[in-house]
Amino acid sequence: WFQGDMEFGPRALGHRSILASPARSEMKDRVNGIKRRESFRPFAPIVPAERAAEFFELEGESPFMLFALRVRENARERLAAISHVDGSARVQTLRREANPLLYALLEAVGERSGAPVLLNTSFNLDDEPVVCSPADAVRTFCRSALDALVIGPFLVNR
Repeated sequence: WFQGDMEFGPRALGHRSILASPARSEMKDRVNGIKRRESFRPFAPIVPAERAAEFFELEGESPFMLFALRVRENARERLAAISHVDGSARVQTLRREANPLLYALLEAVGERSGAPVLLNTSFNLDDEPVVCSPADAVRTFCRSALDALVIGPFLVNR
Protein backbone atom coordinates (compact mmCIF):
# COMPACT_ATOMS: atom_id res chain seq x y z
CA TRP A 1 0.00 0.00 0.00
CA PHE A 2 1.83 3.08 -1.28
CA GLN A 3 -0.32 6.19 -1.06
CA GLY A 4 0.19 9.93 -0.61
CA ASP A 5 3.00 11.64 1.25
CA MET A 6 5.57 9.68 3.19
CA GLU A 7 5.10 9.44 6.94
CA PHE A 8 7.52 10.68 9.54
CA GLY A 9 8.27 8.65 12.63
CA PRO A 10 8.88 5.11 13.82
CA ARG A 11 5.64 3.48 12.64
CA ALA A 12 3.87 2.59 9.40
CA LEU A 13 0.70 4.65 9.63
CA GLY A 14 -0.99 3.73 6.38
CA HIS A 15 0.91 5.54 3.64
CA ARG A 16 3.78 3.04 3.22
CA SER A 17 2.35 -0.18 4.62
CA ILE A 18 2.05 -3.89 4.08
CA LEU A 19 -1.59 -4.65 4.87
CA ALA A 20 -3.12 -8.06 5.45
CA SER A 21 -6.13 -9.77 6.93
CA PRO A 22 -5.78 -10.27 10.69
CA ALA A 23 -8.34 -13.07 10.72
CA ARG A 24 -6.03 -16.10 10.47
CA SER A 25 -3.10 -16.65 12.83
CA GLU A 26 -1.06 -18.06 9.90
CA MET A 27 -1.02 -14.58 8.38
CA LYS A 28 1.48 -13.50 11.04
CA ASP A 29 3.89 -16.19 9.81
CA ARG A 30 3.23 -15.33 6.17
CA VAL A 31 3.97 -11.63 6.63
CA ASN A 32 7.00 -12.34 8.83
CA GLY A 33 8.24 -14.63 6.05
CA ILE A 34 7.71 -11.94 3.40
CA LYS A 35 9.56 -9.40 5.55
CA ARG A 36 12.20 -12.04 6.48
CA ARG A 37 12.00 -11.27 10.18
CA GLU A 38 11.77 -13.17 13.44
CA SER A 39 8.56 -15.09 14.03
CA PHE A 40 8.00 -13.67 17.53
CA ARG A 41 7.70 -10.06 16.33
CA PRO A 42 4.12 -8.80 16.52
CA PHE A 43 2.09 -6.78 14.05
CA ALA A 44 -0.19 -3.85 14.69
CA PRO A 45 -3.87 -3.50 13.81
CA ILE A 46 -5.37 -0.45 12.16
CA VAL A 47 -9.05 0.24 12.83
CA PRO A 48 -11.50 3.14 12.34
CA ALA A 49 -11.38 5.25 15.51
CA GLU A 50 -15.15 5.09 15.90
CA ARG A 51 -15.12 1.27 15.98
CA ALA A 52 -11.93 0.62 17.95
CA ALA A 53 -13.67 0.05 21.29
CA GLU A 54 -15.59 -2.88 19.76
CA PHE A 55 -12.35 -4.81 19.35
CA PHE A 56 -9.88 -3.28 21.83
CA GLU A 57 -9.97 -2.09 25.42
CA LEU A 58 -9.44 1.52 24.49
CA GLU A 59 -10.70 4.81 25.81
CA GLY A 60 -10.05 7.58 23.30
CA GLU A 61 -7.80 7.17 20.28
CA SER A 62 -4.36 5.89 19.37
CA PRO A 63 -3.43 7.39 15.98
CA PHE A 64 0.32 6.73 16.31
CA MET A 65 0.45 3.13 17.64
CA LEU A 66 1.85 4.25 20.98
CA PHE A 67 -0.15 1.98 23.28
CA ALA A 68 -0.33 -1.78 23.71
CA LEU A 69 -3.98 -2.45 24.51
CA ARG A 70 -5.93 -5.59 25.33
CA VAL A 71 -7.77 -7.19 22.45
CA ARG A 72 -11.30 -7.85 23.63
CA GLU A 73 -11.83 -11.52 24.43
CA ASN A 74 -14.68 -11.83 21.91
CA ALA A 75 -12.45 -10.43 19.11
CA ARG A 76 -9.23 -12.39 19.67
CA GLU A 77 -10.13 -15.27 17.38
CA ARG A 78 -11.22 -12.91 14.58
CA LEU A 79 -8.01 -10.89 15.00
CA ALA A 80 -5.57 -13.75 15.60
CA ALA A 81 -2.72 -12.36 13.47
CA ILE A 82 -2.43 -9.11 15.45
CA SER A 83 -2.88 -10.39 18.99
CA HIS A 84 0.34 -10.68 21.00
CA VAL A 85 0.80 -13.76 23.18
CA ASP A 86 -0.47 -11.78 26.18
CA GLY A 87 -3.69 -10.79 24.35
CA SER A 88 -2.60 -7.24 23.62
CA ALA A 89 -1.98 -5.31 20.40
CA ARG A 90 -0.34 -1.99 19.52
CA VAL A 91 -3.41 -0.36 17.98
CA GLN A 92 -3.62 2.43 15.43
CA THR A 93 -6.95 4.21 15.24
CA LEU A 94 -7.79 6.10 12.07
CA ARG A 95 -10.14 9.00 11.45
CA ARG A 96 -11.64 9.40 7.97
CA GLU A 97 -10.21 12.92 7.59
CA ALA A 98 -6.66 11.72 8.35
CA ASN A 99 -6.57 9.21 5.47
CA PRO A 100 -9.84 8.94 3.51
CA LEU A 101 -8.62 6.25 1.12
CA LEU A 102 -7.35 3.89 3.81
CA TYR A 103 -10.46 4.58 5.89
CA ALA A 104 -12.59 3.54 2.90
CA LEU A 105 -10.55 0.34 2.60
CA LEU A 106 -11.16 -0.43 6.28
CA GLU A 107 -14.90 0.13 5.77
CA ALA A 108 -14.90 -2.24 2.78
CA VAL A 109 -13.01 -4.87 4.78
CA GLY A 110 -15.55 -4.45 7.58
CA GLU A 111 -18.47 -4.93 5.19
CA ARG A 112 -17.00 -8.23 3.98
CA SER A 113 -15.64 -9.62 7.24
CA GLY A 114 -17.56 -7.89 10.02
CA ALA A 115 -14.32 -6.43 11.41
CA PRO A 116 -12.92 -3.24 9.82
CA VAL A 117 -9.41 -4.12 10.96
CA LEU A 118 -6.22 -4.79 9.02
CA LEU A 119 -2.78 -5.96 10.02
CA ASN A 120 -0.43 -3.05 9.29
CA THR A 121 3.35 -3.14 9.11
CA SER A 122 5.99 -1.05 7.40
CA PHE A 123 6.45 -1.47 3.65
CA ASN A 124 10.01 -2.76 3.56
CA LEU A 125 12.02 -5.95 3.80
CA ASP A 126 14.57 -6.77 6.49
CA ASP A 127 17.53 -5.38 4.54
CA GLU A 128 16.06 -2.04 3.47
CA PRO A 129 14.49 1.14 4.85
CA VAL A 130 10.79 1.89 4.40
CA VAL A 131 10.01 2.49 0.74
CA CYS A 132 10.18 6.14 -0.18
CA SER A 133 9.48 6.45 -3.89
CA PRO A 134 7.30 4.61 -6.39
CA ALA A 135 10.48 2.98 -7.74
CA ASP A 136 11.28 1.72 -4.23
CA ALA A 137 7.77 0.31 -3.92
CA VAL A 138 7.98 -1.56 -7.22
CA ARG A 139 11.48 -2.88 -6.43
CA THR A 140 10.40 -4.16 -3.00
CA PHE A 141 7.28 -5.72 -4.49
CA CYS A 142 9.37 -7.52 -7.13
CA ARG A 143 11.87 -8.78 -4.51
CA SER A 144 9.16 -10.06 -2.18
CA ALA A 145 6.35 -12.58 -2.13
CA LEU A 146 3.68 -9.90 -1.71
CA ASP A 147 0.45 -10.75 -3.53
CA ALA A 148 -0.36 -7.27 -4.81
CA LEU A 149 0.82 -3.68 -4.87
CA VAL A 150 -1.56 -0.75 -4.62
CA ILE A 151 0.28 2.36 -5.71
CA GLY A 152 -1.76 5.48 -6.28
CA PRO A 153 -4.77 4.46 -8.39
CA PHE A 154 -3.03 1.33 -9.71
CA LEU A 155 -3.33 -2.28 -8.60
CA VAL A 156 -0.59 -4.68 -9.61
CA ASN A 157 -1.22 -8.41 -9.00
CA ARG A 158 1.22 -11.30 -9.33
